Amino acid sequence: MKKSLIIIFTFFCFVALSQVEDASPKSDQEKVEQVQVKNPAKIGVIEALRSASLIVQLTMVLLALMSIVSWAIILSKWNLFKKNTVNNAPFEDIFFKASSLDEIFDMSKSYPDSSLAAVFRAGYSELKKIISTKNTGSSNLLSGMDNLHRALNKAVSNEVSYMERRLSFLATTGSVSPFIGLFGTVFGIMNSFQQIGAMGSANLAVVAPGIAEALIATGFGLFAAIPAAVFYNHFINEIKKAELQFNNFITDFLNISKRNFFK
Repeated sequence: MKKSLIIIFTFFCFVALSQVEDASPKSDQEKVEQVQVKNPAKIGVIEALRSASLIVQLTMVLLALMSIVSWAIILSKWNLFKKNTVNNAPFEDIFFKASSLDEIFDMSKSYPDSSLAAVFRAGYSELKKIISTKNTGSSNLLSGMDNLHRALNKAVSNEVSYMERRLSFLATTGSVSPFIGLFGTVFGIMNSFQQIGAMGSANLAVVAPGIAEALIATGFGLFAAIPAAVFYNHFINEIKKAELQFNNFITDFLNISKRNFFK
């Protein structure tokens, strides 16, 4: 995803340079006539988008795509953390109230969206292997607990990695979008100054529409960046809470296993 954005942005830079270097020169009269076509009193957002230069339009298309992808990630992550919250609480009650680990394992299948249940199943599977090895006399307390701890930590790492997946795009959007919008604004302001040069004077009624077109790109950049940054920080905070819950769960699981199977 990041490579695609870099390629697209590089293409925009190439188009911008091509417009600056290869555009056919116009006479001052032609520039004045082009400026006078616009009625500044009727310049709105839609009209400003239509009359903006190609590089500004491409910039806003890129920002719109980034915003759409960001909102798709936000909704999917929101749903993921909501499912975790709904399913982890009842599974944790079962874990502490059940009479045996076998019973917990059977009931954990009813919570496929619980991250704690996934960690428990990984630990339970490793514990069964350790017990079978212990019965043959080829295992001891220290190595068995170490193996169980490693299995639980690996399961937690997998769950945290799944929660963090695609969050980097939100971070990238939140930090880069304002600069992409500023990139489009710079070219819009350049066009406005060209209009000033064509008119021979800084007439506000002529220059204002061009500046409005340029500032829309900055607005698009902020529109894409603000939600991405806000929800990125929110999800990072949720992941930190989940990691704390995982660590507490691992401690409880190890204590129960040590009391019952490693005496």
